Amino acid sequence: MDILDKIAQAVFDIKAYPDQDQIESVASALVTKHPCLQEPGSGTGYDGWKMSIKYKLGNYRSKLRQAGCNELSINRKRKSIEDVDTSPSLKKAKRGEINFVPDHPDNHNDDSMEEERLALLEESQKRSKDLVLIKEKMELTFSLRRKAIVEMEPMVTEVMERWPALFSEAEIRGEFHRITNKDLMDNFRAGLSQHTYRLLKLYRARRTAFPAEMGQLLNRHLTSHCIDKLLL
Repeated sequence: MDILDKIAQAVFDIKAYPDQDQIESVASALVTKHPCLQEPGSGTGYDGWKMSIKYKLGNYRSKLRQAGCNELSINRKRKSIEDVDTSPSLKKAKRGEINFVPDHPDNHNDDSMEEERLALLEESQKRSKDLVLIKEKMELTFSLRRKAIVEMEPMVTEVMERWPALFSEAEIRGEFHRITNKDLMDNFRAGLSQHTYRLLKLYRARRTAFPAEMGQLLNRHLTSHCIDKLLL
């Protein structure tokens, strides 16, 4: 594997579609760390490297797309339907999304995953549900669900119709963890702690605009937060 292959792989592991400034920063870092790679006669010393990295990334994405990489396939489809005079709007992971559009598990394709989805749907509609089986099927079909949601951008009602199991408390928390690798409630509590004082200030300033339960909740959380800080 030559140096450009290694760079393309390392960059792709972080971001599939780096912008020009990010590619330039990679080229600059390369010649800074390895001065022997600087290009004589180049103003920056890395202009040629910048172009080479850009084209190598394009080739690398093409190879992965042909191999069935979901994120690249989705963005390829979006690009093909965009007007040629406009820049395509790429589907990119938001901050914290570790598993944006994962590939299907080994030995599975869209057809076999759809069969699993139908089996999950059937189990979800039973009066006496097998919650263990539902959890297993939700884990298995995660890649199909993410591909459909990211690529098709369906309405919530459509998602509810195709994935009713997703709308239970357990599976909402499970899906959040599958996407971000974080616990939903821990994340929520951390965010609430960060904003508790401002929320209390807002509540006290506009008390009549909120139900009494809101004040009780915020006061309990503030008390608990203060006790935790004292114990640390």
